[in-house]
Amino acid sequence: MVSFKLKSRQWIVDEQDRIIMGEGRKEILETIERTGSINQTAKLMKMSYKGVWGKIKATEEYYKIRVVHADRKAGSRLTEEGKALLGKYSLLKERCLKAEDRIFKRIFETDE
Repeated sequence: MVSFKLKSRQWIVDEQDRIIMGEGRKEILETIERTGSINQTAKLMKMSYKGVWGKIKATEEYYKIRVVHADRKAGSRLTEEGKALLGKYSLLKERCLKAEDRIFKRIFETDE
């Protein structure tokens, strides 16, 4: 029997289907937290600084919170609200994947 699996992604979007939070933003936030730098994050993700900053700002504007604190001397870090948002998205993704896996197995597993 050929082995296969389900692969999916989750996005939080607004009423016009504009992405507010998803895998890309999760990676941006995790990388900023790890590196302490928006510029370094942009380089590692092969994006422009403006592109990374624009995605952060779009998320901040929708939620009306600051997600990243940027300081030229001290570097960048997630705010408490940013950490909370990242945690909630990670939990959502984890639970969605578990539920999807259960559904997938029920539908595609065969009795042998």
